[in-house]
Amino acid sequence: MRVIEKKKGEIYSLPGKEMKLKQLKAVSSELALRIAEEIAEKPAYPMQLAKKLKVHEQKIYYHIRKLEKAGLIEVAKKEAIQGAQAVYYKAVQPALVLKLKQFEITQNIIDIEKEPIQFLKPFVEDGKLNATIILGSPDPHGPEKARSRDGYYAVDLALFLGSFLSFVPDLNVKLDTEVRTEDLDNNLIIVGGPVINTITGRINSKMPISFDKEKNWAITSKISGKAYHSDETGIIVKMQNPFNRKKKVLVIAGKRYAGTKAVMIAFIKHFKEIIEGNKFDNKIKAKVVEGIDIDSDGIVDEIDILE
Repeated sequence: MRVIEKKKGEIYSLPGKEMKLKQLKAVSSELALRIAEEIAEKPAYPMQLAKKLKVHEQKIYYHIRKLEKAGLIEVAKKEAIQGAQAVYYKAVQPALVLKLKQFEITQNIIDIEKEPIQFLKPFVEDGKLNATIILGSPDPHGPEKARSRDGYYAVDLALFLGSFLSFVPDLNVKLDTEVRTEDLDNNLIIVGGPVINTITGRINSKMPISFDKEKNWAITSKISGKAYHSDETGIIVKMQNPFNRKKKVLVIAGKRYAGTKAVMIAFIKHFKEIIEGNKFDNKIKAKVVEGIDIDSDGIVDEIDILE
């Protein structure tokens, strides 16, 4: 659901959650509403809210419990602060809607939000990025002391994802060297192969299309049984997150950085083909693409989808 406001020729919007009458009581007091508004702006923990709103911490806890029980807020993360564990809360959605009648068809408001393509769920839902993007570090790291050169291709990915977003609730990008165990419990978008991204390395063997170290990191497919050796090849794999099977992971990686560029071209120019799934088994969302230098200038500028 999206709440839309049109003023001075501009369209403004927020993702919204429809409220039931019994949930309304949780935000019926001025303090509860102020807490909900603060959390909608940025995740916060109770002591933080108590200081900002200048009220006793127990009052904050009282309303936090009511808001969480009503399903209007949820735990965002837990963090150790001064020897104690602080629980950060966030709004389930930044707008709450109490609907008094059924929606009606209208032609008066521009349709600013297309239905998110199924392939991008749950990474993008209701106009919000719901994933942690993990890039390989540009510093020497991992068993091969590799430096990532794929990071700047992630800018293209971010621009692509941005066309589906209207709300970014928090910082969403981490280097593989910065990732903590709890970060891996989220939906993940991982950019880069196992040599330059250690998180890809940790899930490599579990992917339907993966990288084979014994074959000089050739891309090998458990679906077709084929191996792809070109440095310009790359993979797009969407599957369950091995660290948390309730979440998903999207791996975008090339055999070398030219392969990662090929994958980005696939996303931007051939997305409808990407979402179709593997051509040997379209139920499996895993693709192999190969970059092509059409104008022979030494730069990959188009792709073939190999499977």
